[in-house]
Amino acid sequence: MIETLLSEQVKVGDLTVRMPGGREIHAGDGTGPPVVVRVTARGVRRIAAKPGLGLGEAFMDEDLVFERGTVWDLLELTGRSGSRLPKGRGGWLKRTRRAIRRRLQQANARATARANVAHHYDVSNDLYRRFLDEDLQYSCAYFARPDMTLEEAQAAKKRHIAAKLRLSPGQRVLDIGCGWGGLAMTLARDFGVEVLGVTLSTEQLDLAQRRIAAAGLEDRVRIELADYRDLAGTFDRVVSVGMLEHVGAPNLRAYFQVVRDRLAEDGVALIHTIGRMEGPSLTNAFTRKYIFPGGYIPALSEVSRAVEEAGLWITDVEVLRLHYAETLRQWRERFLADPEIPELWDARFRRMWEFYLASAEVGFRYGGHMNLQVQLTRRVDVLPVTRTYMAD
Repeated sequence: MIETLLSEQVKVGDLTVRMPGGREIHAGDGTGPPVVVRVTARGVRRIAAKPGLGLGEAFMDEDLVFERGTVWDLLELTGRSGSRLPKGRGGWLKRTRRAIRRRLQQANARATARANVAHHYDVSNDLYRRFLDEDLQYSCAYFARPDMTLEEAQAAKKRHIAAKLRLSPGQRVLDIGCGWGGLAMTLARDFGVEVLGVTLSTEQLDLAQRRIAAAGLEDRVRIELADYRDLAGTFDRVVSVGMLEHVGAPNLRAYFQVVRDRLAEDGVALIHTIGRMEGPSLTNAFTRKYIFPGGYIPALSEVSRAVEEAGLWITDVEVLRLHYAETLRQWRERFLADPEIPELWDARFRRMWEFYLASAEVGFRYGGHMNLQVQLTRRVDVLPVTRTYMAD
């Protein structure tokens, strides 16, 4: 079983797997730096039973130990071998089963949504400070040049979003899923707008409010602990960055209905989200269990259908290919290089995060993941008919 799995998953590179009892299995074409791993009997059973989940769990629990190379080196071999490419949507029965599983896994009622957010974001603000940029942007950066630093690329992402929002001083902006408040603060400070940001994370709320106070922006930026479904009022602009992935497939229609209901008649919305290129699918088992319970990366077809059902115009779509791969590479390198992380978090937690960051990067670099920016309006004539205003 393991031999068959390796032959399917690793076609390039030089991988040696040392099995229990001393037997060695070799995979790849023998090129490049050697990667050598030792696996226990429990690790073999885990990987054979559920390869995607089992590999991550085996690494976390030291049932898979690297004697040469790293988990990134191993996962990149699978990516370069083509094993991370989407395999197609399958027949009607397979698609139906996936749809049922999505509905069960991603119902995300209010209490569940808050618990899911706490699982990931309320771990510790200090953890995120150690590998994110200075403004704590926890979403895909925009690398207008390949030599950009993470700080430069995240600042470019915020400018890119602001250009698509076509802001004017005095406008009211709603930021759904505002994180630690960095985008809200930037829009208020640089464009003279008033921003209401909402989050379900108590850790994010506390730090965001302290950052806003320190910047003297309390009169223009307010952050609240609230579910997007409970919002009221109308806003000139609605922005949402890295939030749609937490909504869940069954709630996409309701999410975009909220965007429409909160958006003024002449308003503009910008949704920045991870997307998948193969169509509706399922969340990776490791990610769902350990990282983002209830999360789901939607296909553009799912987004567009939900937007259509909500009665909104799609006025612009941009697909950011490979930008998130570079973002994740820099996050992963900063995470591994921080000298204090081993003193603050145990080894199993660190391996879990290392596997998450590495596997996510492989998904964007070699698999079917991308980032989407979708601009929306309620009326057809709200924005200029060409895109030159974004560059201006």
